[in-house]
Amino acid sequence: MANQDWKNETVVTEFILLDFGNSPELNSLLFMMFLSIYFVTITGNTFIVVLVVAHWRLHTPMYFFLGNLACLEICYSSNILPRILLSHVCGDRHISARGCFTQYYFFGCLAATECYLLAVMSYDRYLAVCKPLHYPSHMDTKLCLQLGAASWVSGFLSNSILTFLILNLDFCGPNEIDHFFCDSFAMMKLSCSDTQVVGFVTSITAGLCSLPPFLLTFSSYLYIIVTVMRIPSATGRKKAFYTCSSHLVVVILYYWSILAVYVLPYHNTQKLPNKVFSVFYTILTPLVNPLIYSLRNKEVREALQK
Repeated sequence: MANQDWKNETVVTEFILLDFGNSPELNSLLFMMFLSIYFVTITGNTFIVVLVVAHWRLHTPMYFFLGNLACLEICYSSNILPRILLSHVCGDRHISARGCFTQYYFFGCLAATECYLLAVMSYDRYLAVCKPLHYPSHMDTKLCLQLGAASWVSGFLSNSILTFLILNLDFCGPNEIDHFFCDSFAMMKLSCSDTQVVGFVTSITAGLCSLPPFLLTFSSYLYIIVTVMRIPSATGRKKAFYTCSSHLVVVILYYWSILAVYVLPYHNTQKLPNKVFSVFYTILTPLVNPLIYSLRNKEVREALQK
C-alpha cells in the first residue's frame, strides 16, 4: 500500500528527451544538419506529391504509390525533426507525457505503413517488369486504391494496440528518455510496471509488420533482377539493374535498422547503436527516398521541367 501511494504521488507528467548530448558545439552542428535534412526532405517529397497530382502522365499505379510514400515521409519527418530542432534552438528538452505518447503513436503507425507501402511498390514493379502483358489488367485503379488504403489502415491499426499497452504502464520516475524521440523501448525502461509482456508484444508486432513485407519486397526485387539480367541490350540491362539495386539497398537499410532495434529482445539492446539505427529509418530514409524512387526517373524529371 505504501508503495502504491508513492507511485500515485510521483506520477510522471512530462519527459525529458536527452537527444544526442548537451555540448554547445555539437548542438550547433546538429541543428544545422537536421535543419538542412528537414528542408530537403519536405521540399523533395512535396515536389513529388505536387507533380503526381498535377501531371497527367504521372497518373499511373507506380506514381500513385510514390505519391503515397512521399506524403508518408512528410508526416514521418514532421513528427520527429521539428521537436529535435526546437530542443537544439531553445535548449528545452521537455515534452509532456501526452505529447510523448502522441509522437510515439504516429511514429509507430507511419513506420508500419511504410513497410506495407514498400512491399506494395515492390509488387507493383514486379508485375510491371516480370509480367508486363498482364500488368494493365492486374494493377487497375480499384486494386491501387485498395492496396494504398490497406497499407495506411493496417499501419495505424497495428500500432494502436501497442500504444494502448504503453498508455496503461505506470511512470513514476525517473523521466529522462535517453533518445531523440519518444520510442517504445526507451519509454518502457522508465516504467515502474512489469514491461515483459509489453516488450514481448512490441517485438512480435514489429516482426509481423516488418518481416513479411521485407520478404515480399526482397523476393520481388530478386525476380526483377533475374528478369533484368535477361534483357538483350547491355545498356538497358545496366540501367534497369542500377535502378533496382538502388531501391533494394534503401529497402535493406530501412528494414535492417528496424529489425535490429525492435525485433531483437528489448532488454539486450544498447543505447548508442539504437540511436544510430534509429537515425536510418527516421531521418535518412525520408531524405533519400525521393531521390532514389522518383527524382532519378525520366518521367519525373520531364514533368518537373514542364
